[in-house]
Amino acid sequence: MGKIKLDEIDHQILDMLIDNTRIPFTDIAKKLLISAGTVHVRVKKMEEAGIIRGSSLTLDYKKLGYSFIAYVGVYLNNTSQTKFVLERIDEIPYVTVAHITTGKFNIFCKIRAKSTEHAKEIIFLLDDIEGVYRTETMISLEESINDKKRLMHSIFNDL
Repeated sequence: MGKIKLDEIDHQILDMLIDNTRIPFTDIAKKLLISAGTVHVRVKKMEEAGIIRGSSLTLDYKKLGYSFIAYVGVYLNNTSQTKFVLERIDEIPYVTVAHITTGKFNIFCKIRAKSTEHAKEIIFLLDDIEGVYRTETMISLEESINDKKRLMHSIFNDL
């Protein structure tokens, strides 16, 4: 499928949906001075093109007691073990992101924990996975930038 062409109205719709995935189409329509049906048709078009995939909630992990963030680089004995190790990592709910990477690590993970003690337990779970040679951990002191819109606006400017 070819690249879909988005116009300024599509950009504005996406902008509002990124801020609040639950915003009613009627509210979007009022702000953009278009009909709710137009918003519906455009969102449906972007969903069918795969630009919009589902919707999600943003949780405040601090308020839920999971303010500790660490990044764990995973070294494997052999790269052929990657799939197996990722399947085991997927069983650890506190690992919220995992990437297969080039460079220093074979896999790079983001973990969320309640405390340093809890993080240590999670890291030990990663270390104990068959095929993991060792891990290297970096503690996040602060999440300074987490802005979904920055990239979106750059992409729109490139289109």
